[in-house]
Parts: sequence; structure tokens; C-alpha cells
Amino acid sequence: MLRLVFAGTPEFAAAALAALHAAGHEIALVLTRPDQPAGRGRALRESAVKRLAGELGLAVEQPRTLRDPAVQERLRALDADAMVVAAYGAILPPEVLAIPKHGCLNIHASLLPRWRGAAPIQRAIEAGDRETGITIMQMDEGLDTGPILLVERTPIHDDDTGGSVHDRLAALGAQAIVEALERLQRGELVATSQPAEGVTYASKLTREDSVIDWTLPARRIVDQVRAFDPVPGATTRLNDAPGTPIKVWKARVAASDARPAADASSPGGPGGVLDASGRLVVGAGDAAVELLELQKPGGRRLPAPEFLRGFPLEAGARFMPK
Repeated sequence: MLRLVFAGTPEFAAAALAALHAAGHEIALVLTRPDQPAGRGRALRESAVKRLAGELGLAVEQPRTLRDPAVQERLRALDADAMVVAAYGAILPPEVLAIPKHGCLNIHASLLPRWRGAAPIQRAIEAGDRETGITIMQMDEGLDTGPILLVERTPIHDDDTGGSVHDRLAALGAQAIVEALERLQRGELVATSQPAEGVTYASKLTREDSVIDWTLPARRIVDQVRAFDPVPGATTRLNDAPGTPIKVWKARVAASDARPAADASSPGGPGGVLDASGRLVVGAGDAAVELLELQKPGGRRLPAPEFLRGFPLEAGARFMPK
């Protein structure tokens, strides 16, 4: 078994920490980000990794930066075989990358070099990708540019959301890092440079990203809704109620009998409500989108018919452009 330092913060990382502990590896130290304010009261909340480490009786530290020489000296003193990193949320400087005997291994939630960066799960679904996976990577100083050590693939299904793919990849990543370390101990872990072709970047999600652009093709809008469930949620607003954001949680490309007008300024153009009689159909750039589950501020997720009973709309109403 190996002596490890583990660095991670959210639920995605906690799955890997649990698997490494169950596999019998010695977790000499767990690094996680400082507790963050959350909720209406802005009380400090521990990360998923910190909570799990406490349950497992593991030593936990929460340095604000790994550039601190004192932190780096602490890591050197642990004499770890490797550091496993999963969604840690902070940059590892070169001094830290060089400390463990076998370097730092990262669990990344995409098929590198596609979707390097902060939000690979959501960006893959948003782009309409049909496949994603886990890459175990030897970390270097670049942004997810290091050599590939192991890859596991999984399809993205039509009904997948950001949440369902996240959970599947968390489990897959946990399995993959255990396998990678087994190969490392046997001397069978081979590093392969990432190809120069196919590089894309998964930029961090912003509030602006969540706003639906009704001029986009219907399929793109549906994929955006899926990608941003459960966070941050796809949002839209009505022209006559611009202060009321509405979250769209489920949608599908509407049947071919519901087609928007080609002119964006016409009542049936992009963003225009084509049907609100029991179902809610809205024009998009090339076809129409049927909204299946919605939520108004302070409310709960509701199927479209129930939502319309409490928030009535009429054909001809219009959702605001982005």
C-alpha cells in the first residue's frame, strides 16, 4: 500500500477519498479548502471532504495557499509516495508538485484534452457531447496539460443531467484512481502525452451562463437545461415580468407541429410562447422547446401544467432574449 496525501474539496473528491481509504492506502494527510459561508445565514460550512475525513479519523489541514513555505515543509516531512488531487480548488505550485516520490495524480472529469478546466461536466453536456469520462493525469504546471495515466469512458445519455453525470463520474473516478495506484505499485502505470488536437476549455460557470438564449437552436437550449441541473439552473424572464427569474429544470425539443416564426420580432419568434394550454412550448432559433419542469422564486420545482395553474401564461407572451 502507498502513503498518500489527498487534496480535494467537494462530493466528487469525497468519493475518491473513501475509495482510497477502503483500498487500504495510508492517508497521511487530507488537504481541503477553508470552510466557506453558505446559506441565508452565511454560516461557515465544512467541505464534503473535510466531513468524510473527520468520520474516517484522518488528519485534515486547510491552508489558504500551498505557496506558503511552511506548508510545503510540512508536506515534505510527510514523505508521501504520491499526492492524489480531485477538485481541490487551488493551484498546486511547482514546489508542491515535486514533493511526493511519484508526483501528483489528478482525477479529472473529462476525456482530456477535451474540457480542460473548471467545469468539464457541465460544458460537455451543454455542448451536446455523447461521451465523457475520467482521466487520471500526472500533474504538471499547466492547466490540466499533464500526461495521461489512465482513462475510463462513459456515455452521456439523452436524459442525463449535470447531477447524474457528476455522480456517475465521481464513482468512476474513485474506481479509476484505485486502479491507477495498483498499476503504479506493480510498475505498470504508463504515462502518455496528451495529443495536441482536440483541446477545449471548460470555463468556470457564471450567472450569465445560466440565462437561456432563445435564439439558439432548440437542441442547444435543451442541453443547457440538462447541463445546469442541479447547479446553477437554467433561467429565463418574461418581458412583462423582468424582475421574476424563472428556472427551467426539464425541457425537450417540441414535436414538429410546434414551430416558431422565423422573425425574432414576431409573436411566435424565439422566446415567444407558442402554447400554454396544459403544456408550455416556446420558440427557439430553429424549432421549439417544450418546458417540462419549472420553478418560480420562492417556489418548488413543478411540472409545467401545475406551474401554469399558479403562473398563468398565454400564447403570445415572450421570454426575454439573453
